[in-house]
Amino acid sequence: MRRLFWMVCAAMFFAVGCKSEPTEPTEWPFESSIRALTVAQDGSVWWAGSGGLVGHTADEGNTWRVDTLLRPDGSVPAFRSVAVTGEAAFALSIESPALLYRKMHGETDWSVVYQNSDSLAFFDSMQFWDDREGIAMGDPLHGCLSVIITRDGGATWSEVPCSDLPPAEEAAFAASNGNIALLGDEAWIASGGVASRIFRTSDRGRTWEVVETPIIQGGTMTGMFSVARCDAENGIGWGGNWEAMKDNSANKITTHDGGTTWALLTPGNGPGYRSSVQYVPGSDCQSLWAVGIPGISRSEDGGATWTTVADSSFYTVRFTDDGTTAWLAGRGKVARRLARP
Repeated sequence: MRRLFWMVCAAMFFAVGCKSEPTEPTEWPFESSIRALTVAQDGSVWWAGSGGLVGHTADEGNTWRVDTLLRPDGSVPAFRSVAVTGEAAFALSIESPALLYRKMHGETDWSVVYQNSDSLAFFDSMQFWDDREGIAMGDPLHGCLSVIITRDGGATWSEVPCSDLPPAEEAAFAASNGNIALLGDEAWIASGGVASRIFRTSDRGRTWEVVETPIIQGGTMTGMFSVARCDAENGIGWGGNWEAMKDNSANKITTHDGGTTWALLTPGNGPGYRSSVQYVPGSDCQSLWAVGIPGISRSEDGGATWTTVADSSFYTVRFTDDGTTAWLAGRGKVARRLARP
C-alpha cells in the first residue's frame, strides 16, 4: 500500500500535489498597500495601509480582523502610521485632512482624536514611549516639522509650536513608519529631501535640537527613509536615492555615541536604497534587517557585511520582542519569517 500511495502521488503531483500534512501559512494577502506595521507588547501584530484599511492578528496570523475607516465625509483615507499601546490602537492618515483614529482595546469603534486640515498637512510616522505618552511627525508647516504629542494615552494631541523646534525646510518620507526611533525619554526623528538630519529630544518632546548627518541629501528623493536604535549608544539611519536605488555610496549611517555624531556605514559597499531598517532584538546590535523594493537584506555583524534576497514585495519590517520572528508588510500582503538564521 505504501508503494501504491507514492506511485499515485507521483502520477498526480503536477495536477494537485501531495503532502502528508498541512503547511502553516506565512503570508496573507490584503487589498492594501501597507507601509505601517507594528508588533505590540502583547505579541499582536497591527498594520495600516491604503484603502482606509487597518488590520490586526492576536494569534500569529491564524485569524485577522480588518477594519475599513472612513473620513467624516465618507471618503477613504490612506495610512502610513500605526501604533499600539496596552490600552488602544492608533492609525494616522497621511494628507489633508490628516486624521488620527483611536480604538480602545475591547471596543469595536474607532474615533478621531486629532485632525489637521491645513492644505499642506502630511504625516509620516507615529510611536509611543509608553501607554500615556506618544509622538507623531509630519512634513513641515510654517517653517518647522509637524510634531504632535499626547500625554493622556492618545485621547488628546497637542502640536509642538515652531518656537520650540529647530527650523526645517526639509520633509520626511512616509515609506515605512520608520522616521521615529524611541528609547527611554529620548526620540530621534529622521528627515529627508533637501536636507537629511536627526531631530532629537531627551525629554519626550519638551525641548529639541538637530544634528547634521553625512547621508546623501539635497535632492527631492534623497536622505533617510528610516532610523532605528539598538541601545543608548548605537543607532542606524538608512535610505538613499529613490531615483537611483543601487547607489550605495552614502545611503546608510551609524552612530555610536547616542546620536551626537554620525558616520557613513561601508560607503560603496552593501545594499543601496532601502525604506526600512531595524535591529533584531537580543542580538547585541549585530543582527540587522534592511527592507525595501530592491529586496530583503540581512547582516549578522553590525552592518559590515550583508546578504540579500531579491524581493520587491515589502516596504517595512518589525520584530517580536524576543527577536525570533520578523513581520513584513508591503504590496498587498503581510508576511512572517524567522528572524535569525
